Amino acid sequence: MLIKGKEWRVLLPFLVYTVLLLLLGCSSEGESPLATPTETSRAPSKPQASREALLPSFADIVAEAKPAVVNIATTQTVKTPEGHPFFGPNPFGEETPFEEFFRRFFPDMPKTFKRQSLGSGFVIDAEGLIVTNHHVVDRAEKIIIRLEKKEFEAQILGSDPATDLAILKIKPERKLPTLSFGDSSQLQVGDWVIAIGNPFGLSQTVTAGIVSATSRVIGQGPYDDFIQTDASINPGNSGGPLLSLEGKVVGINTAIFSQTGANIGIGFAIPSNLSRDITEKLWTQGKVVRGWLGVVVQDLDEDLATAFDLPKVQGALVVDVKGEGPADKAGLKRGDVIVSFGGETVQSLQDLSREVAATEPGIKVPVEIIRQGEKQALTVEVGEQ
Repeated sequence: MLIKGKEWRVLLPFLVYTVLLLLLGCSSEGESPLATPTETSRAPSKPQASREALLPSFADIVAEAKPAVVNIATTQTVKTPEGHPFFGPNPFGEETPFEEFFRRFFPDMPKTFKRQSLGSGFVIDAEGLIVTNHHVVDRAEKIIIRLEKKEFEAQILGSDPATDLAILKIKPERKLPTLSFGDSSQLQVGDWVIAIGNPFGLSQTVTAGIVSATSRVIGQGPYDDFIQTDASINPGNSGGPLLSLEGKVVGINTAIFSQTGANIGIGFAIPSNLSRDITEKLWTQGKVVRGWLGVVVQDLDEDLATAFDLPKVQGALVVDVKGEGPADKAGLKRGDVIVSFGGETVQSLQDLSREVAATEPGIKVPVEIIRQGEKQALTVEVGEQ
């Protein structure tokens, strides 16, 4: 049947509407209205995977490392100072009534007492070699190592106050689990690290954080080169390991910055590369022999660099030379700026101190200086500190 023009115009809207309905029906065919919620519920799976990648579990690392971490308890006898208000003369020249009271009613009060301290350490050799901080065992009369629910009395094989490191020896009944040193030079700010120790006597406590800074100088001496971390470190953690995610010791926890004595997120660890070298010397030699240059140096600033006609703020300024010392014999003078030692660039006095200390006495070392704006090369035979 033919549809005339006028009738066609009347039917056209109905035909378009019918076609649209058919198209919509085809597009929804075979799909369930539950598909959208299902897809929505699966959407968070990617962020969840990302969170797991960013926040890994440390359980396997800790399980392997904990058996090698020890609790250290020390005892030492401390004498009461002569100026103590109960036993010594009053600094003001007259005795107080309290002194007389204690003398009369407590005449036998001891003038010494036993001080007990706690720290941490870790085993580096299965035969019973343990690394800790020097300050943990300094002046200790008795050192007890607690490991695997057993106690062992330890002897100090060697201790180095300059780097705050010590190595101890116990006699275990069997071979012990150990930890090994990693490469602290590979640490980057933001890397995960794990601290294990005995804060406040709570043995085998595990905390985690990130590397906050490297090569941190905190005024502890010429060999300052600390790893800063926000992993919780408290009294009793000293001497314990700071671990990488590979389970290697990358630092030895040694200090915190705090006005209360408790952790505020600023802890410091001795880098493993320094610790490895020092503990090996303490183990084999019982002491650390360091090189000596015989100079007093200071860091440069913009004003000094300009005054000494230096191209940039780099080097260690010599402010004094010890007579007949290695530097004096080599021809170094006050006002010289040491910019290289043994082929290594010297950026600061810390760099120079570390390089000189690490050099074996008797070795002849090339030294570059700037004197009156000109570079000069000298050779120094390093002495013994």
